[in-house]
Amino acid sequence: MKDFRNKVAVVTGAASGIGFGIAERCAHEGMKVVLAGINQENLIRAEKALKHTNATMLCVQTDVSNLEDIEALARETLDAFGSVHLLVNNAGVGTTDGSVWESTLEDWQWMMGVNLWGVIYGLRVFVPIMLSQDTECHIVNTSSLGGLLSYHPSAPYHVTKHAVVALSENLYYSLAVKKANIKVSVLCPGWVNTKIVDSERSRPADLRNKAESTPVSPEHNAIEEGFRQAIQAGMSPQEVADYVFEAIVNEQLYILTHSDHNSDVKKRVENILAQRNPL
Repeated sequence: MKDFRNKVAVVTGAASGIGFGIAERCAHEGMKVVLAGINQENLIRAEKALKHTNATMLCVQTDVSNLEDIEALARETLDAFGSVHLLVNNAGVGTTDGSVWESTLEDWQWMMGVNLWGVIYGLRVFVPIMLSQDTECHIVNTSSLGGLLSYHPSAPYHVTKHAVVALSENLYYSLAVKKANIKVSVLCPGWVNTKIVDSERSRPADLRNKAESTPVSPEHNAIEEGFRQAIQAGMSPQEVADYVFEAIVNEQLYILTHSDHNSDVKKRVENILAQRNPL
């Protein structure tokens, strides 16, 4: 896709961070933009922040872990604009700690619901719509550098982000075999200045941890502070959006925004091929 003007973009997790950065770029490209997010007030603030672009926008409160919400998002998009050309499955959450055995079942259910099922639902609902349109379309699924590297901490985060990479690769091949007019990208950014460390703010009440089940250790506090500093010094969401749109134009599957980590990805692949333990 090279011509974006008057095309329709649907962006989940659009109220802040990478999602807002991509939505902003969509608006500047002259697209009609559907802003989807779990908090309606934040969506309205995002819409106001984009008013200067003069883009046509629609806000749809959406919990991506709920299939009915994704189906409603599709209906409202089609009712308003009649089609969809760019789908950005971007909504995601994370924590700064949690080995496989220390993460609670609530941690797993929450992150699996948003980070993985949110993407699965988005694809199951929107891909048939795009196929029926038979027009030039593109899908971007947001993973993470953590979807290419599996390091401690936060097992649920890394598992879900690896799954999004595999899901995107599978989708890419399936659409290519079908000769569909839909291209796919998977976004694997490193440190980006977002609010992901504060994801708990949007965690459903029924999936929150009891205070006594998750004691806070000095090690946890140190890890979280390190993450916050790295994120605050990270790339801007607008820069990430530049990478995304370049990939869309070039029909590029993998989007790696932080080349300084390419050697780490290469080392992991080499370890796998050599059947060598990482540590």
